[in-house]
Amino acid sequence: MALESLKAQISLLLEEMINQPEDEHEIQEQLREKLRELRAMGLPLPADLVELEQRLDDDLDVEEET
Repeated sequence: MALESLKAQISLLLEEMINQPEDEHEIQEQLREKLRELRAMGLPLPADLVELEQRLDDDLDVEEET
């Protein structure tokens, strides 16, 4: 049940990133937390979420450089 709940929360966060771009950084942090929870449970992450996480990290690195 916890897995399904985390998947639903991740889905909602992804929707929020689209619908509320002004809250993008906060939503990104929440998304990273959910992915950490999945890892802590020993569950494999879907490839698309791993790719998204990497893109978010890359975007953060670019912002920090400017």
